[in-house]
Parts: sequence; C-alpha cells; structure tokens
Amino acid sequence: MKKTLALILAAILALSLCACSGGAAQTSGESGTQAEASAGKYAGQTLHFYNPGEYVGENILSDFEKKFGCRVVMDTFESNEQMYIKIANGDVYDVIDPSDYMIERCKQEGLLQPLDKSKIPNLSELEPGVLAAMDFDPSQEYAVPYFWGTVGLIYDKTVVDEADLKAEGFGILKDQKYKGNIYLYDSERDMMMVALKYLGYSMNTESEKELNEAYDFLHEIVTTMDPEIVTDEIIDAMAQGRKAIGIMYSGDAVYAMSENENMGFYMPETGTNVWIDCMVIPKNAENVELAHEFINYVCSYEGALDNSRTVGYTSPNVKVAKEMAETDYEGIDAYVPRTDNPNDETFHYSEAGRKIMADLWSRVKIAAANQ
Repeated sequence: MKKTLALILAAILALSLCACSGGAAQTSGESGTQAEASAGKYAGQTLHFYNPGEYVGENILSDFEKKFGCRVVMDTFESNEQMYIKIANGDVYDVIDPSDYMIERCKQEGLLQPLDKSKIPNLSELEPGVLAAMDFDPSQEYAVPYFWGTVGLIYDKTVVDEADLKAEGFGILKDQKYKGNIYLYDSERDMMMVALKYLGYSMNTESEKELNEAYDFLHEIVTTMDPEIVTDEIIDAMAQGRKAIGIMYSGDAVYAMSENENMGFYMPETGTNVWIDCMVIPKNAENVELAHEFINYVCSYEGALDNSRTVGYTSPNVKVAKEMAETDYEGIDAYVPRTDNPNDETFHYSEAGRKIMADLWSRVKIAAANQ
C-alpha cells in the first residue's frame, strides 16, 4: 500500500504522547506571547488522531503539543475499510486521514462535519493543482490534503527502452521483450485502473463490457508474461534492480529512485490514478476547535516539511514540495505529481464497482497461479 515508505523511513513514534508542560516553544513567525496564548488556550486538552500506519512526521505531533500545550493520541489503521468500520460504529476521533474515495463515502453517509475554513488560514499555502483534483470534495468543504501522489511504472533505465514506454504506456506489461521481468501490484483497484486506462476508459467505470475488457488485458499479462504479483516487497526489490518494470505508487518510487540511480518513473499519457489522502473531522468529534488547529498546523510550512521529509510522500504545501524537489529529492521526478493531464482521475466510491473489481482481480490471480 502507498503508506509503506513511512514504515521504512519514519522513526518509531509512541501512539500516545505525553502531555507537555511549561510554556510553548517559540516558532518562526510567532512571538513568545502569542505562543504562550496558543498553549494556554488548549492546555490540558487532548486531540485524538486516526492515521494510516506510521504516516506522520518524526516531530510533528510533539511539536504541535509543545506549541499548543495539548496532548495528542494517535491510533493507526491498515486500510480505509478498517477505518470506515470504526467511524461508522461511532468510535470517537477528532481528525482522521482517509483517502479520496472513502471521504466521498463518509460524506454520503453523514459521518463528517463541514470545516470552518476561517480557522484554516494555511489553506492558502497549498498547491492549487491538488485542490483542483479534489473532485470528491471540490470546494474543500470537508477535506484538506495531507499527502498526494500518483501510480505509475517504475523501470530500470538500463533495461527498459524509454521509447517503448512512450509508445506502449501500460501496454508495456504485454511486451514480450520484458517477459518474466515485471512486477504487478496486488491491488484490485490499482491493477484494474492500469488496464482501464490502457484501454482508454475511466477507472471509475461500472460498464460490464469495459470491466471485462480490463479483465482480458490482465488475464493476457498473467498467462503470457510470467509476472510476479507482489505487494510492498516491490519497493526494496526495485531499489535493488531485481526486475525491469513494476507498478508502483509515486511515493514508493521516490524511495526506490533515491536508492538506485538506474530507476525511473513513468506515467502514461492515457492517464493514471491521482490519489489524495486528506484530513477530515468526523461528525462526532469531541474537540473540534483543536482539530481545526491541528489541520492548520499540518498545512503550515513547519508541519508539512517534517511530514514530507520523514515519510517521503509529496506535500500539498507549495513551498515544501518545491524545497524537497530541489534538495532531498533533486532529480527524482516521481516526487512531483503531474497536474496537467486531463486523463488522470481520482477514485470515486462505488461499492458495486469495488466488488466487481475484486472478483475480476481474484480471477486474474487464479489464472496466474495456474500457470
């Protein structure tokens, strides 16, 4: 899953952080008096944060505690679906961090509350391109970006002809030149997206004809190309150059490329998935004021820099993304998602579509196992 790089890079964080005592630490652009006022306002209060894995900066939670005199308790989830079950069953959190399609579902079911954007002035620091891509919440009424990225082809530049990539796009996975030298990612959403985009269809389609064509594309790959179907092990495997091509999240590609200069990342012109994980406030949140303060802090240069530097995924903060692209990840184009291809999409929530994709992908894996 796309949060894996955090597990590789993040320092191990305590899930329940101790309350801070004394005056708040002074930060850039804030006087000691202002910092003390902020800390005093929230002294003794607790923020409950529900976040995927260790998908958080090394210092951001402790720095937030010091600045605002509060306590942060972070619980973690492994998937959007796991998160949804807890929220739907009434578990109480002040801020949660789901993905685009799950935000859409939670909105539809009345599980979220609208944001007071006057309390999130740092929204002005975020990349307009990522805000424009939020078609699941186009006016940011409920959601504020946390990290974002794309899905593409990671490839060994010493083996793969870049002309093949440009000419074939995701179809390179059927090119016999690379037989036995490719990884597929074990995710029905991502692999069906690859097939649908290659065929020129929306990755949100519910057309039986189009979905079956996507199945045929994937079935052909697993029965003729001898691919290896993997999950998170693809990250280290590609960093070590074990195969020529794989399907990978851009943030994981950043790590592989930083470890191996021979790795490249390509997004086909026919389109791909632009994913956006966002902070939202559940309907039953108990500390709404502090939740807004936290969201605003994560959007700030200070918070966003720590988040992106630790986790390695792309920050929606314009200044941070530019700085990281020019320093830590200079020359690694996977760090900067594109915003100018009209064929790119975010996933939308469809339970019926999800079930169909899961069934078709299961059939693809059965066919692969029988080879």
